[in-house]
Amino acid sequence: MSVLNQNLSDDWQKAIESSNGKKVEIQRVSIVGGGSINDARRIQSSEGTFFAKINSAEEYPGMFEAESSGLEFLRNVSSFRVPAPIATGVTEDIQWILMENINSTNRKPDFWEKFGRNLAEMHKQSADEFGLAEDNYLGSLIQKNDRRKTWEAFFSEMRISPQLEMAKEKGLATSEFLRLFDKMLSRVERYFPTEPPAAVHGDLWTGNFMTDSHGEAVIFDPAVYYGHREMDLGMSKLFGGFDKRFYDAYHEVYPLESGWEERIHVANLYPLLAHVNLFGGSYTGQVIQILRKHI
Repeated sequence: MSVLNQNLSDDWQKAIESSNGKKVEIQRVSIVGGGSINDARRIQSSEGTFFAKINSAEEYPGMFEAESSGLEFLRNVSSFRVPAPIATGVTEDIQWILMENINSTNRKPDFWEKFGRNLAEMHKQSADEFGLAEDNYLGSLIQKNDRRKTWEAFFSEMRISPQLEMAKEKGLATSEFLRLFDKMLSRVERYFPTEPPAAVHGDLWTGNFMTDSHGEAVIFDPAVYYGHREMDLGMSKLFGGFDKRFYDAYHEVYPLESGWEERIHVANLYPLLAHVNLFGGSYTGQVIQILRKHI
């Protein structure tokens, strides 16, 4: 075992001991695959199994403190099973988050219905303004959350404009790209119905939920804030994978205004812009196609 791995293991042991209030022996640390941004580890100990993610402390400062806060946010505003954060820290130049490990099994027959109802109930949790007390991350990109009184101002100033500036700096924004966004931002009030701020997950795609040992939905990897609930519904449609029963159950609890399936294309300009900045110009065409069709 390398010195770094031993030091990580020692720090995780101390964190588990601090959380449990008793001595702990780390028995095994194994690599978990599947992460696109972070490396993951499963930690088997004398006090049970835990899950950890690691990344560069310099490249993504404060990422795991933000994730820990986001997990606590979701635990407070919803009835979802959400992994409990245990500790965050930095070992040498590696930042880490240690959390509850959740085992998975097959989905219950009413998995999608309960998932949809739980999300609808979470979206009923509100605040006085759109935004959050702190910034966090969408994937590996900083997500600005300065509060605004209206959704239109928040969407324009905290969601679209920062990503648009980044795309310009990277040389990824064509003249048509910028012209269409200028047009969209000048009439942004047309695209969303007026609603109170909703507690949103912020990155609700199929990679950010799983099934727990009871066969029910677990949500994680948050990019939380108080926003427009159609942002979560839009993200759920962006890459597919959510069953019709999920949407039907959601509508029974907290119906969306008619036309939402068209409006979410505008909501999805935010994650698509983030993908332009993360993965390059291959997403630019998709963004322009949405803008041409929906503004």
